Amino acid sequence: MRTWLITGGTSGFGQAYADAALAAGDRVVLTARRPDGLAHRAGERVLVLPLDVTDAGQAAEVVAAAEARFGSVDVLVNNAGGGSHGSVEDTGERELRQVFEVNFFGTTTVIRAVLPGMRARRRGCVVNVSSVGGVRAFPGVGYYNAAKFAVEGISESLRQEVEPLGLRVMVVEPGAFRTKTGSVGYSHSATPIREDYEGTVGVLRDALVKMNGTQPGDPERAARAVVDAVASGRPPHRLVLGGLGFEQVTAKLEAMLAETRAWEDVARGADFPDSAHRPGEYV
Repeated sequence: MRTWLITGGTSGFGQAYADAALAAGDRVVLTARRPDGLAHRAGERVLVLPLDVTDAGQAAEVVAAAEARFGSVDVLVNNAGGGSHGSVEDTGERELRQVFEVNFFGTTTVIRAVLPGMRARRRGCVVNVSSVGGVRAFPGVGYYNAAKFAVEGISESLRQEVEPLGLRVMVVEPGAFRTKTGSVGYSHSATPIREDYEGTVGVLRDALVKMNGTQPGDPERAARAVVDAVASGRPPHRLVLGGLGFEQVTAKLEAMLAETRAWEDVARGADFPDSAHRPGEYV
């Protein structure tokens, strides 16, 4: 029986992860900044706690309470997040920093809180919820994309550090999913530049509004896929969820690889002529 610590517990995905873990016979520590709406979920296998993921002291308290109640935290799901819609130019300083505080710094804060216990037990899995937007970017959500790209990078580095210790790290990359938060709890620029960016930023804004409530992704199916991947003992490094997300990710990676190969001669031409670099030498 595993103990799951889930952040962002009031969101559609947070609830789905909790339900899937409980259905698998596991225990859940369900957290949220304002957990009042989760009180009814508390029980023998569910501990509900307040957690602002940007508060390191509170994160440490949550981990201590989870270990005192259930003995360990075996799986961390960094699900808390949020976004901001606007062009790179017109998004305010406060908005863009908040996007990073929650999506990136909040993620690393909770990771650092659970790692000492996981390392001591030589077991555990960190599940960082990224997005298709952590692999490819879209106009109008640049800072959200940047924060999720950062989650991808820190996850890749963390994985190389902790896998030799028996720990696992998996990044989850959902596409468009039908949750109660709809088009992700995005805040919007207070002073949008309409004329020049309407054909790019505006198009995505309108698409998000139009898609709300009809997204193809099912959060419950996605959550079960994550629980099954963790239970396998060897989860993938990255798990794309949703058919639309799969198409978007593979298209981006194939285009990136094709362009990189097209410029291979230029890349290699930047070395010293007598360079004797061997593939894999620095990794």
